[in-house]
Parts: sequence; C-alpha cells; structure tokens
Amino acid sequence: MKKNNQQRYVCNCWNFLKLPVEETTLLVSYFLCVFLGALVIVGCFNTAAFRGVIKQISVPRANIEVPKKQEFQLQCATGNVTQTCPANYPRTQNLQKPDSVLNVTCPSYFRWIHEDLRHWKETGITRDMVESARRTAHFRLVIVDGKAYVKKYGQSYETRDDSIWGILQLMRWYPGRLPDLDLMFDCNDRPVIQKKHFRGPNASPPPLFRYCSTPWNLDIAFPDWTFWGWAGTNIKPWKDVLKDIKEGNKRTKWKDRVPYAYWRGNPRVARTRQDLLKCNVSESHDWNTRLYIQNWRQESKNGYKQSNLEDQCTHRYKIYIEGRAWSVSEKYILACDSMTLYVSSSYYDFYTRGMAPLQHYWPIRDNSKCTSLQFAVEWGNNHTKEAQAIGEAASNFIQEDMKMEYIYDYMFHLLNEYAKLLKFKPTIPPGAMELCSETMACPRDGIHKKFMVESLVMSPRDTTPCILPPPYDPTSLRDLLDKRSKSTRQVEMWEDEYWNTKNKKS
Repeated sequence: MKKNNQQRYVCNCWNFLKLPVEETTLLVSYFLCVFLGALVIVGCFNTAAFRGVIKQISVPRANIEVPKKQEFQLQCATGNVTQTCPANYPRTQNLQKPDSVLNVTCPSYFRWIHEDLRHWKETGITRDMVESARRTAHFRLVIVDGKAYVKKYGQSYETRDDSIWGILQLMRWYPGRLPDLDLMFDCNDRPVIQKKHFRGPNASPPPLFRYCSTPWNLDIAFPDWTFWGWAGTNIKPWKDVLKDIKEGNKRTKWKDRVPYAYWRGNPRVARTRQDLLKCNVSESHDWNTRLYIQNWRQESKNGYKQSNLEDQCTHRYKIYIEGRAWSVSEKYILACDSMTLYVSSSYYDFYTRGMAPLQHYWPIRDNSKCTSLQFAVEWGNNHTKEAQAIGEAASNFIQEDMKMEYIYDYMFHLLNEYAKLLKFKPTIPPGAMELCSETMACPRDGIHKKFMVESLVMSPRDTTPCILPPPYDPTSLRDLLDKRSKSTRQVEMWEDEYWNTKNKKS
C-alpha cells in the first residue's frame, strides 16, 4: 500500500509539471515536487495527509491566443451606388493545420457522379455540346479564374434558380478550388435529354444540369435550391431544418406515434397524388392512412403555422409520392424517424440512389396504392422493431450523410469531374454578368434575403473535401441494382400473400 501511494504521488507530480505555467512558477514547482518526493521515498512523509494538496495548488496558465477565424460578411453598398463584387475575398483556401487534410471517404451516393458523367467519358464535352443544351436551359453558368458569370435565358418558377446562390456559397466554402467550367442548367421538373436519341459512337448528347433524372434520361442531377431555403413556403435553409427535425423527432417516441400513414401536400400538381387521395379514411373504409391537402396560399396568409416540418413527425409512417417529377419533400419526409412508405417512382435526385428498399424505406406500388399502403401499415404494426429500424436508418442517413458539408462536397466533386471532360477553354459568354453573394443577396428583401443571409458561408472551410469513391465496376453495379429489385419484389410477394389470405377468409 505504501509503495502504491508513492507511485501515485510521483504520477500526480508529473501531471502537475505538464501544466502550461510561467517559467518561475515551474521552477518552484519542480523543486517542491523533488523535495517532497524524497521525503515520501524515505518514509518521512505521510502521503495520505498530503493527497489533496497538489489538486488545491492554483497555477496561473500562460495566455495562449487562439487565432480567430476570419469572417467575410455581406458588403452591401448604400445609397444609389451600384452593387459590385468585393475584391478582398480570398481566392485560395488556407490549409495550415495538420488535420486539415480530411482522409474521409465520401458517402456511397457520391459514386453515382461517375455514372451520371459516363456518357461523355469517351468523347469529352465540346463547346457545341454545351450550347446545344440552350433550348430548355434557364441559365448558363461559367467560372473563369475563380469568378462566376451567369447568362439568363428565362425566368424559372419562383426561386428555383437559387441554385446559383448555392454555387456561389460553394466558391466561398472552397475558395479558388473550383476549375474553369461552363454549364447549362434547367430548373424545371422533368428531364428532357432522352438516352434513345443519343446512341452510337458518334452521339453528342448535350450535358444539362437539373434537379432530377431517370434511368432513361441523361440529365445530370444536382442539389436543389431548397438546401439554401425556400422562401415561397417558409422552409428554412437545410442546416437549420435538420436541427429542427432532429428536435421534433425527440418529442414523440416511435411506439407512441399515431399508428397510421401520414401525408400532407398539394395534390393538384400530379395525377398520381390525386389518385393517392382515394386512399384516405372514409365512412366505408380505412386504408390505414391520414391524408391532408396543403393549401400554400392559405398557409401564407396564416403565417405558415401548420407547415412546420418538425411538427410533422407524429405518425409511425410517412408517405412520399412524387409531384410533377421528383419532389423536394422527399428529404424532409425521410428525415423523420417514421418509416417512409415510398410510392414507386422512376425519378431520382442526386442522393436517393444511395438508399435501398427495406433498409431505408418501404416500397409502395403506384398502380394499387391503397391496398399497398394498408398492408405496409399492417406489417409495420406487427413488426414494430423492424419498422422502427427502417425509419431510423433513413433518418440517420439524412442527418449524417446529407449534412450541409456533404452537400457542398458533392457539388465540388461533380463540378470538378465535369470540368475534366471539357475539351475547350471556358470563356465569358456575351451578355453574361458577374455574380457574387453581394450582387444576389443585397438587392433582395424580406424572407428571401433573410434565408440568404442565414445560409451565407462566412468563412472558408479549414479542411479538404471528402475523398471521392471510385466508380462502380459493371458487375458490382448490376449486383447492387439486382439486390434492390429483389427487395422490392419480396415486399410485393408478402403483400400478395396477405391479400390472398384475407380474401379467402372473407
């Protein structure tokens, strides 16, 4: 016991000496520890009586100044001065810390970048190919020497072209790291570049960016404008939405949630949504659903009190169904811990190809929604652990693999890989205007400007992007798609067996 006390004392002294102190204090402390240590060793000092002394000694710490991260706020002109882009924003990313190189592989859905650009891998992309996408594009974005220039061809619906704002924030996030590039962007819902029109070795499909695509189209999926806020529906920037939904998930435990499938939205945008309303509860039948029509005009008048996304995680199951094409509601629905009932759709955005049926969502037949939804809820209520796990897996995917840092990294890698394919040197097109955060945000007002300010990147990131994973080899990609198809067919077999058994009993 005496030997242990001696060892413990020596350790305490050593830890004490490692504190950052002034030199004079350190010298006194050193001799004090040596002197008392000698007494302990020869047995002339009772360590038990002295055990708390070291902890009680107050040692002044050296004043270490931590360099403050430089911030670059909006520099809005006042008076009648024309707004211009500031010249003092950094053009290079300063990476001086040892841990600034981020040796983290990007989430698996980044691998689809290679697939989306594969069609131009052999031929490259010429200026003529880019300009041939002009027919439906809303704007052309060119980056030359670290500056962004935009030429608009038409007005997009509401604020959909705010994806430009997102790219400007990416340039603040990774200053000087985007190469020169030239691209066309279509903000409408449905993809337009059909694969069947561009077959053979001499095919020259126009590269066109948009928010979704299909297996039969070549349009390149890009993060949608709502990641930086959607003023038209009072939906905040994605970083804030994620926090709110995470808190909303905590309010009601999964087992205490309403054991039905929930959907709220605008049915007028698509026939498939009007068909969904037939599955609502009625006097004659209950399909295990609770469906509500969202009137955005009325919501706007009432201050969006019934539209808070964090308040809509109250049911065990939530339904996702496409609109005119893919719907921005998808990520908000998946973020709830509720099991997502995903109505079959051919449209995909940039991240959903990283998700799988029975792992992140439950597939629902589009051609028999009501019976499919009723069975899904019945199955979930009889397999609560499995249903809860599916809901949580989707929520974790959205919270972790879809955080804003990865949104910027996805944009970074997609634009870099795209630029590698260009066979010409990008130049500023006639009529294009230089854009920056100031020229976009300063003239705005109201909630639109509020969301821009809230989503403004204030400082460059102090680490490198995540590492882009390699492309799929043909066999691995085929196996992945086959596995997902089998999972969907498995659900359909369970569903058919359920209804056959039920019909026989009746």
